[in-house]
Amino acid sequence: MTDSAQQQPPVLTFEGKRYDLNSLPEELKELVRGLQVADAQLRMHEDTLKVLAVGRQSMAMQLNEKLQAVTPLAD
Repeated sequence: MTDSAQQQPPVLTFEGKRYDLNSLPEELKELVRGLQVADAQLRMHEDTLKVLAVGRQSMAMQLNEKLQAVTPLAD
């Protein structure tokens, strides 16, 4: 038995229902691909935001440390 004979057909699960992805019309397959790209882009940008937040926190800590040597203005 070959690997392709053992593979299950791709299944789309959407709103609690399962669909045979291969049997969907091309228009729907394109929508699925578009959603997959959008999901990947969202994950990438979420990761970018996490990196930016860590960098900002590090800069704020450095600023706080260096401001210790500076006399603040009187209230």
